[in-house]
Amino acid sequence: MITSKLTSKAQTTIPQPVRAALKLRDGDEIAYVIADDHVVISKATSPAAEDPFATFGEWDSEADRKAYAGL
Repeated sequence: MITSKLTSKAQTTIPQPVRAALKLRDGDEIAYVIADDHVVISKATSPAAEDPFATFGEWDSEADRKAYAGL
């Protein structure tokens, strides 16, 4: 079992074996799933990594669709 301590500011360091297993690097986001009495931690995937067009979602409003409908 791998453990780490919680600081008074509710912070902890992710142990190196966990960082290595998840291939975490500076700036990576971490996802937490709470299930009953335990938490599953994983490397978060960005929407852009799953869908290359997800970054264009900010231009996908009803107003945008109306404005560009004739193009």
